[in-house]
Amino acid sequence: MKTKALFPGSFDPFTSGHLNILKRALTMFDEVTVAIGINIDKRGFFPTGTKMEIIRQATKGLEGVSVISYDNLTVDICRELGIRHIIRGVRNMIDFETERSIADANRKLAPEIETIIIPTAQEYAHISSTAVRDLLKHHGDTSLFLPDGIDLEKLMEK
Repeated sequence: MKTKALFPGSFDPFTSGHLNILKRALTMFDEVTVAIGINIDKRGFFPTGTKMEIIRQATKGLEGVSVISYDNLTVDICRELGIRHIIRGVRNMIDFETERSIADANRKLAPEIETIIIPTAQEYAHISSTAVRDLLKHHGDTSLFLPDGIDLEKLMEK
């Protein structure tokens, strides 16, 4: 039986730090579904289709990766897909406290689903999607923060 996990997030955009967490999750699971959460109350910087394209480009050649979007509770999409593990990455203690609270809430809602928190590798700890968006807004170089081969400016032209 294949082991599966869900790696949920807004991924606005998907960064080198996200890719690091995903690759490390793939050492523990046969399949990891990267799930872009859609919150109708928030307007993302990138449309969902562009986020999916960025993730597909970043994960090209990685076995066991799929990409979806969803607009319901994370535990509900896990149940729909038959997934019992949620992967979350953290860069620092502030992220950890937030993720622990979410994991506790999810455990109350769905005790059969476990959250695994993976600390980001040190070389990626400074990277955030917010920083990438700020660089884009001010025409800065995002190449140090994104997976190889991702050209956000070109994607934004589409």
